[in-house]
Amino acid sequence: MTTEHAEPAAEGNRPSRRARKAMKKRLEEEHCILVEPKSIRTAIGGTTVGNFMEWFDFGVYGYLAVTMTSVFTEGMDRQMGLLVTLLGFAVSFLVRPLGGMVLGPLGDKVGRQKVLFFTMATMATATALIGVLPTAAQVGLWVIVPLYLLKMIQGFSTGGEYAGATTYVSEFAPDKSRGYWASWLDVGSYLGFAAGAGTVAITTVISTSIAGENAMLDGGWRIPFLVAIPLGAVAIWFRLKIPETPSFEANEDAGLITKDKDDQYARHGLLGVVRHFWKEILLGIAIVAGSQTVGYALTSFMPTYLEETVKVSNVQAAVATIPVLVIMSLCLPLIGRLSDRMGRKFVFMVASGATIVLIVPAFAVMQIGTMTAVIIALFMVAIPAGFYIACLASTLPALFPTASRYGAMGLTFNLGVSLFGGTTPLFAQALIDVTGNSYMPAFYIMFFSVIAFIAVCFIKESARRPLLGSFPTVETREEAVELVAGQDDNPDLDPDTMPIPVIHGA
Repeated sequence: MTTEHAEPAAEGNRPSRRARKAMKKRLEEEHCILVEPKSIRTAIGGTTVGNFMEWFDFGVYGYLAVTMTSVFTEGMDRQMGLLVTLLGFAVSFLVRPLGGMVLGPLGDKVGRQKVLFFTMATMATATALIGVLPTAAQVGLWVIVPLYLLKMIQGFSTGGEYAGATTYVSEFAPDKSRGYWASWLDVGSYLGFAAGAGTVAITTVISTSIAGENAMLDGGWRIPFLVAIPLGAVAIWFRLKIPETPSFEANEDAGLITKDKDDQYARHGLLGVVRHFWKEILLGIAIVAGSQTVGYALTSFMPTYLEETVKVSNVQAAVATIPVLVIMSLCLPLIGRLSDRMGRKFVFMVASGATIVLIVPAFAVMQIGTMTAVIIALFMVAIPAGFYIACLASTLPALFPTASRYGAMGLTFNLGVSLFGGTTPLFAQALIDVTGNSYMPAFYIMFFSVIAFIAVCFIKESARRPLLGSFPTVETREEAVELVAGQDDNPDLDPDTMPIPVIHGA
């Protein structure tokens, strides 16, 4: 795994082509990381269940927001109570950066798998505990305090969840198909949200048919949260089975993780990450803001908007949303495959452009109020959301080197999603309340897609390329041989970004 540099040429003489070639780091066949498809599927499956669980809670909370307003803010002005309930959603996101700042660097130090197990267990426990909280009618409005505390615990754990899951998946996936494999992570996310919405709808139909119209207020709302107990147990079991990522192990085993503060490929704490990668962090935050305002508008804000503004029931909202989310989720791997061929930047530009073009017409169609119109409008929002989401897990981790990737992702993604994504339901509803204009959420979303479009112009294309600070990841030995043989003419390979040790010869 070592190479020797040639002697420098005499002053005034240009080194020969052979000498210049020898002065470069050389990729060897044994450097390449071989990951078989079976191992990839195990790793992706074990990671995806965590995102399913995380978004199951989002679906439950989002579709119970109006019901929970009556449960937890009884006696308060209705509009103020709704904002207080949505603030509970926003509070969890405001804590996410703290979780990312703590759990991200820890994942770089002790490994991705250990931290992902912790986040899964914490998330499932907090979701289940919400289901056993007393109501405002029982103990008064102070019950908002433990609700917010549990949402904060969820936020802390999820601060390490998506950042860790994207890091894990991107490091396990082969370079040439990273977009495809990483997109499955968000398939789990949005199917989880659909499952949460479906659980609320089914619980509502069954409980009201048995116990009357007030069944959900009388305790039926607890059931979807308590479903997190068996789901969480299954997800935790899967997390125990996933291995550590080969990129992390390759760096650790070779002893190539240094503590040189001036080396961008060394392992850094948060200050070092900001020092070396502040440009990438800002660009990543901008892309996250664009993607997550659309994503959370489609998921967490739409239940409230459809009930409060369009005036459909929560069951009707769920019935309209679930098929849209399922179809969009199943399309994500196709879009991920497209990004492997056309590039991440191309797909992101399609996403931001489609948002700017479609989002206002989507809200106009939605306000027609019929179920057909609502479904069509949701598909109009889902198109740009799908193009954004499919590339997120493969693009953001590629901005940072292996040694500091989890920590950098924890900071970048969580700042973006906390400030501009998870707060979308709160800000969107507040803008409607202040202005009386039901199109304000659309303008809010459009603004961040313009910012994202600009940011995408400045990121480096990462499709088909090894991750920074990592060796190439391949599916077959033949692919490794081909890469090594053609490395001098391959624009997607740069050995200087790989942890290849060099011995300077005589």
